[in-house]
Parts: sequence; C-alpha cells; structure tokens
Amino acid sequence: MITIKTPREIEIMRQGGKILKQTLKELKAIIKPGISRKKINQTAGEILKKKKAKPAFLNYQGYPANLCIFTNEEVEHGLPENKIIHDGDLVTLDLGVKYKGLFTDASTTFICGKKSKEKLNIIKVCRRCLDLGIAQAKAGKRIGDIGYAVQKHAEKNGYSVVRKLVGHGVGYAIHENPIVPNFGKKGTGQKLKTGMCLAIEPMINQGTHEIDLKKDGWTYVTRDGKLSCHLEHTIVVGAKKAEVLA
Repeated sequence: MITIKTPREIEIMRQGGKILKQTLKELKAIIKPGISRKKINQTAGEILKKKKAKPAFLNYQGYPANLCIFTNEEVEHGLPENKIIHDGDLVTLDLGVKYKGLFTDASTTFICGKKSKEKLNIIKVCRRCLDLGIAQAKAGKRIGDIGYAVQKHAEKNGYSVVRKLVGHGVGYAIHENPIVPNFGKKGTGQKLKTGMCLAIEPMINQGTHEIDLKKDGWTYVTRDGKLSCHLEHTIVVGAKKAEVLA
C-alpha cells in the first residue's frame, strides 16, 4: 500500500531529516585515511543517541550495523568491519534514521583524501541524476518519470544505472511502497500525489550495470570491478515541486 503522510508527520520527518543530514556531516568530518569502518559505525551510533534518534538499519532484516559504509566498486550495504578507509577511496555513507516513530533515509558519496578526475566525475554525474530525479517528483507525474530522468542523464554521460537495487517509499517504515527504479519510461508507473514520501537514490556504475552479492551476504559489488556511486535524498512530493527532507 502507498501512503500519504499528514502535515504533522511530514514535520516530524523534516526534523528527523535534519538530524540525519547533521549526522552525515559529522561523520564525513572524521573520515580520514586510516580510519576503520568499525569506528565510523560506532561514532554514528553515538551521534544518533545524543540526538535522541535511532539508527533505522540496525538489526533491520538482520543487518548488523548503524549505517552502510562502502567504497569504490562496492554498490550498496557493506559491513562495519575493521576494514580501513584508504587515501583516494570513493566512500559512501548510507544512513536511515528513526525519529519520533517515523523514518528518513539518505546517503552521501565523497572522496577520502586525494582526488581523481574519474571519481570526481562519477560523483558529479550522480548528483545531477539525483537532482533531475527529484525535479520529477511532483503531483501528477509518475514513478517512471523519475527513473527516466536518472537513466537518461547517466547513460548520456557514459555510465550505467543499477537495475537490481532501487529507491522506495519511506516514512512509516524504512522501506515502503512504491519502489522507485533508476530507469524507466516517461508516463509509466504509479501516479505521484502530494504527501507521498520517497527515497530517491541513483546508483550509477562506471562500467556494466550488473552487480554481484559477495559471500558476506550483504555487500553488492560491480561485476567488472569498476567504480559505483550512490546518492540519496528523502523527499516529499509537492503540488509544484518536491521538498528534500533528508
């Protein structure tokens, strides 16, 4: 079932989104070459506790971490191991927050330390994909319009979009209907209505769109070992445009 959030619920999600964005900002500030994923995960839990919010991913379907941390050819999830972040790594932090009973979800991708043109470019293209997708999230449009906008920009710039993982509704649960693919056709799919809350999250790859699940049962990687980038905002559909909540 696809749900419409009330103005009061949207305000709570707006508050939770502020906590989420601030937490990601604080985490990004501590990430230097040599830090472990375990330390980042621990710090995320500490920050959220101080802000009186909860990590939405912890124990969700058995996931053992406060947030998802992944790098370079890793597409999604990752685990809070003692694995070290290295100079030049493309790092993604994907965080869900539960605040006053409602959920928001967002991710950021950045380069730790030394920058490279190929990594800066994939972030730039993915950011534009996200912005174009969000621009379609207004009443009267359809889910396919979001996916089409993301796919068109990614492929125009020589990147592919992941098919196996998608965006989603969010609010009463961390994952709700509808699914929000990063590919599609204009004018197809669920019609968007004011008050629908979506997590729009382009995942684009430098090479093939094909991905594989590692033996740890959580981490997805690009099949060809090339870079992947993931950015995400929680938005609420408006009459004329979407509002970014997280």
